[in-house]
Amino acid sequence: MMEITMTCPECGSGIHVLPTLGASKAQCGICNKEVDVKFDENHSKGILRDCPCCERKDFYSQKDFNRKLGVVLFVITALLSLWMFLSPYAPYSFTPFIVLYLFDFILFRRLKPIAICYKCDTIFRNVANIKNIPGFDHEMNDRIKYADHDFGGRGISEEDSIIH
Repeated sequence: MMEITMTCPECGSGIHVLPTLGASKAQCGICNKEVDVKFDENHSKGILRDCPCCERKDFYSQKDFNRKLGVVLFVITALLSLWMFLSPYAPYSFTPFIVLYLFDFILFRRLKPIAICYKCDTIFRNVANIKNIPGFDHEMNDRIKYADHDFGGRGISEEDSIIH
């Protein structure tokens, strides 16, 4: 069954819900704020066509990995490499990056993909049609976040990307 994690507009914490037909509200477990949701038959089947929070149809897929943890691992690796470069182990200062690369490669192979709504950043796990959802597109993200453009799930076409 699809699992949905939305962000509480009041306190910013995650609200974890399972799609339930007829449910119209999801409640934050931290601040008790109620958020409007709109589930349909597709959501209960695990098919992602529209966002139950913002009702948009624009999503991207990525591996289910915490970005903050990734940055922390990279910073630790860079500092370790710098320390090794300034020590007698200078010829081996690249080794921490090789270890991080191998760790990243293994994680990439093992982690499942998730879908994320461009507009409201709601996260969807166990999506049945995840293979139909394209990866992240910077231009689409900028147009949706900053210009409130609605692509309606079509993605960017050549006509959209031509500057007039």
